[in-house]
Amino acid sequence: MASIANYVRQCNSIDFPAINQAALGYLPALVRQWLPDGRKQGGEWVALNPRRGDKHPGSFSVNLRTGKWADFAVGDRGGDPISLAAYIFDTTQSEAARTLAIALGVEERQ
Repeated sequence: MASIANYVRQCNSIDFPAINQAALGYLPALVRQWLPDGRKQGGEWVALNPRRGDKHPGSFSVNLRTGKWADFAVGDRGGDPISLAAYIFDTTQSEAARTLAIALGVEERQ
């Protein structure tokens, strides 16, 4: 039971909205780094899905303004840069948020 309480405390110290907002400002650069095989198409970044044997770009895309992303071939989707990072790097939302916060210089809540 203590591990659940510790997890809740850790999640409460993460300012998810602030991290997502900061990440949106850098999203074009982030997706170029995270999904280097992709390309900008209109307001989206279209790439191969790094989590499956995707052979043709097109079904996996990230909206560069909102951070919403989806793989239309398999139905995986998310609504922000943190969920995208968690998906791409196969980690938890909390760990993805912490990593982004450090990279972007966003401070944790006290």
